[in-house]
Amino acid sequence: MEDQFQTLEAFLARIPYIRFLGMRVELAGDEMTAVLPFAQHLIGNPMLPALHGGVTGAFMEMTALAQISLARPGSRIPKTIDITIEYLRSAAPRDMYARATVRKLGRRVANVQVEAWQETRAKPVAGMTGHFLLRNDE
Repeated sequence: MEDQFQTLEAFLARIPYIRFLGMRVELAGDEMTAVLPFAQHLIGNPMLPALHGGVTGAFMEMTALAQISLARPGSRIPKTIDITIEYLRSAAPRDMYARATVRKLGRRVANVQVEAWQETRAKPVAGMTGHFLLRNDE
């Protein structure tokens, strides 16, 4: 468990945008939950107010990459091939959470699904499906 957490911490430290977002991860058993703490600079629409859709999408993409890093520790950061995001409701100015499921981890490509929520997981704010190119260590 401690090794997995160190793997995730090392992954998070390698991507500057993760530091900009303030994203962190929590491990409970074999489940990883990504946390995006609310910060004023993440607001996209101050009239609602709501978190920026790009922030929501990037948070889910980074969650998927973190989940892949758990499945393939020590590997290079995968390249995003494509992602599809479903925005289900406005993300209020509060913390957001996400969980990723690796549906297929092949030799070259990973298929990952992510769901993001705020107050309750039963009411997700967005979902994402992504394909990622797995890169061999060089």
